[in-house]
Amino acid sequence: MILGFFIYTPGKPLILARTSLQCRECKKEYETAFKYVCDDCFGPLDVKYDFPTLTKETFANREQTYWRYFELLPIENKSNIVSIGAGMTPLTKADNLGKKLGLNNLYIKNDSVNPTFSFKDRPAGVAISKAKELGLTAVGCASTGNLASATAAHAAAAGLPCHVFAPSNIEMAKIAQALSYGANYIAVDGTYDDANRIAAQIGDSKGIGVVNINMRSHYVEGSKTFSYEVAEQLDWQVPDQLIIPVGSGAMLNAICKGFEELQTVSLLDDVSNMHMIAAQPHGCAPIVDAFKKNTKEVIPVENPDTVAKSLAIGDPGDGRYVLKRLQQYNGFAEECNDQEILDAIILLAKTEGIFTEPAGGVSISILQKMVEQGKIDKNDKVVCYVTGNGLKATESIMQVLVKPTVYKPNINEISAVVQ
Repeated sequence: MILGFFIYTPGKPLILARTSLQCRECKKEYETAFKYVCDDCFGPLDVKYDFPTLTKETFANREQTYWRYFELLPIENKSNIVSIGAGMTPLTKADNLGKKLGLNNLYIKNDSVNPTFSFKDRPAGVAISKAKELGLTAVGCASTGNLASATAAHAAAAGLPCHVFAPSNIEMAKIAQALSYGANYIAVDGTYDDANRIAAQIGDSKGIGVVNINMRSHYVEGSKTFSYEVAEQLDWQVPDQLIIPVGSGAMLNAICKGFEELQTVSLLDDVSNMHMIAAQPHGCAPIVDAFKKNTKEVIPVENPDTVAKSLAIGDPGDGRYVLKRLQQYNGFAEECNDQEILDAIILLAKTEGIFTEPAGGVSISILQKMVEQGKIDKNDKVVCYVTGNGLKATESIMQVLVKPTVYKPNINEISAVVQ
């Protein structure tokens, strides 16, 4: 049985959309439910759609959030949508940075300007909307910081209690955000993987919708909207190269799924020629290690050590699926160290006026490396994803900046240093 829903706009015909859940491994189908693992093979469940007919005009004159694509998202009734205005973030033509790198068509997808200042507003909003639709009474997440803020903010908007499980050593700005939204913040003395394990056990035992664990099937659908927006902002063209920061790997897999769905509904031509580039920080780069060793096995990093704390996921849940996507789209995986990450943050800020956190610095650093290695042509249409705001990680970024000298309010003294 597949669940259906009607979408109605006065003066326009009813549109019937359909969703079910399908195992990524054995392809068994299930009704849409509070469920994320296959009963038969324990594979992850993905949302499957029977899409209505869509055209480019379908999205004209709609709200400037990612919910403009609601026919492509898994919510059955629009009244269940929980929105804080996220999405439709700028796709900036980065001419200054492009000139410095020798690229003619470089774009930055800047998700640092979302309401909670990271891309996590996308998956968190979809997951909490679905939790509301399923009648759940509490939500939560395991987080390296950004998802904590996004989940807590959407939970506040939905009027649901929120439980955050996160390592105790993440950036204080991210902790302050989640606490301000009213989250029950559980700081775990351990790694993200420790927090994730505890969140999974508590979520299942108490019936809490942990967005990136037992709500994961619907959660990852939010990240598809990266693809929809980029395609529309490029006037429905397919990028040649996409540089994506990778932690769990869910975002890269979702971006691929999003572009493929746009091809399915005939909004894009063939997407098979785009190239996916997975960017990870040294100190937590298990997918890069597997890619370079040409193996399908992703060996977890027990103690991640990187300035890019939002990517410090030692055991990436979608790791092997990222490797499959890299093979499918003739892609690459590369890593960069802390100094390269911090330098890339400053480079982006000084050339394009975009201030990103270390995860975004990873994207920019790997972009540089791909150019240096000759893997990106100067005329390629390149989209580099910047996923979080630098204000979330000022302690780390100040490591490569000179603290300003304090002057007495003397005009002569200050005038001497203004050239």
